[in-house]
Amino acid sequence: MTTATFAPQDLSKRIAPGTALRNTLTLAWRNLVQIKHNPMELLDLSIQPIMFVLLFAYVFGPAMEGSVSAYLPIVIPGIIAQNALFAGMSTGFGLNTDITKGVFDRFRSLPIARSAPLLGRIIADTAKQAWSMLILLSVGFAIGFRIETNVVALLTAFVLLLTFAVLFSWTSVFIAMKVSEPEKVQIFGFVVIFPLSFLSTAFIRSTEGIPGWLAWVMNNSPVTQLVEALRGLLVGGPVLNHALIALAWGVGICLVFAPLSLRAFKQRA
Repeated sequence: MTTATFAPQDLSKRIAPGTALRNTLTLAWRNLVQIKHNPMELLDLSIQPIMFVLLFAYVFGPAMEGSVSAYLPIVIPGIIAQNALFAGMSTGFGLNTDITKGVFDRFRSLPIARSAPLLGRIIADTAKQAWSMLILLSVGFAIGFRIETNVVALLTAFVLLLTFAVLFSWTSVFIAMKVSEPEKVQIFGFVVIFPLSFLSTAFIRSTEGIPGWLAWVMNNSPVTQLVEALRGLLVGGPVLNHALIALAWGVGICLVFAPLSLRAFKQRA
């Protein structure tokens, strides 16, 4: 038996921006089409959001707000934000899987932009996050949640969420480039995302009654700022200040982890 080897492309030949864009979109489409060969991924994108909505609404709603209907305007935006953070971990998981299975080695032998596999994965996972948000809103609507603003505000909420998710996903990309197994990316998700999402106002109305130092942490969390902006866009309330702070957090995270990720990507690829 012979072992196939893949020679990397000639790096002296620069890829035109238009060609690089087509390469990126082609690989993004590849990642989306793969879902039909792995139906469990689609189930994960659909069932997990449904499970979270039903559990939080019917288990915590009556205890925290007196009824499910009163809790839905609080919890739906929170679960949407939490789900986006967890979905961002799938970017790192998929990248690490491609690297460990040698898929990136095969990409290196093709005359495509070096960044296309990385950016294609991010774009595809952003589309998957849009699907998850749509599922969450649909389930929420089925059990009584209502959007109390307008279509423009709803579309703005989509844009804000996906923008923040893309910026935040660079953390998982960096982890994916540094660890040797996809499972270690998942461990990072549980260790970081769970505390980050619960140390916020994602599932509560306010931090009243919480110890002062912990309330300060929760009120200044990027997740809190994102959740409060989403609540304002979906059910009414302050938006601009929360959205700007959330985006500032996202840009800061991106400025730190994107260069580190790209450097690690070049070293591994």
